[in-house]
Amino acid sequence: QVQLTESGGGSVQSGGSLNLSCIASGQLYGLHGRVCLGWFRQAPGEELEALATLSKDGSTTYGDSVKGRFTISFDASQNTLFLDMNSLKTEDTSMYYCAAARTFVELVRRPTYRSQGTQFTVSS
Repeated sequence: QVQLTESGGGSVQSGGSLNLSCIASGQLYGLHGRVCLGWFRQAPGEELEALATLSKDGSTTYGDSVKGRFTISFDASQNTLFLDMNSLKTEDTSMYYCAAARTFVELVRRPTYRSQGTQFTVSS
């Protein structure tokens, strides 16, 4: 089991920046290395959108909507996942989640573990 506790969120004006953090605990490491981690968001009536992922080997992927603006990172000493968000747009308003899964495919298809979520609003 993996537990994810998210913090951050709130509101910010368009063009601004904000950081989200997520403390991971539980069985983060196994025979095949660390779990894959990622950030997702979901607006009302929309599908869960993968924003950024961090694989076991440290490689990252970004969704087209946030590429060049968002950065994912992981501090192994604190087991904390971060999402640095810049050049924010009103369309970034959504509920944000950090998530984890044993494999990258599981993570992007349907994350096994997900945080409680935090609402984030970008105003014009």
